[in-house]
Amino acid sequence: MAGHGTIQRPSTMSTPTTPTDPEDSTGKNRDDFERPEFRLVCPFSIPSSTEAASLRIIRNLGHFALYYTHFVWIVLFIALIPERKVSLIYLVIMTYVASLYLLLLRALPPNFYSLHKIIYKSIVLGLIAVATMVELIVTEAGLHLVITLAATVPIVLIHAVLWVREDFCVEERTGGGGGGGGELVPLVDVSTAMV
Repeated sequence: MAGHGTIQRPSTMSTPTTPTDPEDSTGKNRDDFERPEFRLVCPFSIPSSTEAASLRIIRNLGHFALYYTHFVWIVLFIALIPERKVSLIYLVIMTYVASLYLLLLRALPPNFYSLHKIIYKSIVLGLIAVATMVELIVTEAGLHLVITLAATVPIVLIHAVLWVREDFCVEERTGGGGGGGGELVPLVDVSTAMV
């Protein structure tokens, strides 16, 4: 009667059935898999000659022109906030004009190619930059402009001289001979990336 109404459960203590080899569920040895190496990639280096430095500056100014412009603009914007409110308004207006010009130029259909050829984007943006500088000088913010350019242009040039790579590379592909020398693989494959 003592066992009446009780349910006997199987023991939860079972003997381990795993083998002593470190294997995964597929039955392959874990040591057979190649572990990826962590590589720290530094895109900065000192150029070997003045020709290499000037080539880097030209290439990086073309590649990072928008970022450099934003950097200088943000520093100038912050410098104008405390004292020169009218100059700040003119700076924002000219930035708005330049943005509208770029948006309208991009929105034109491809059959307006002759207009793109007649009106060069770099000339118009240069004229807008000169007009902005004149407005800042007229509104007595010329000292702020000079100080901002004196502080930011050396930083931009240092970055342009030291930046080496345009894309980060992840790993090396072994060459045809299977030796140590290989080619660097870009992080994003340009042929499959969306433009």
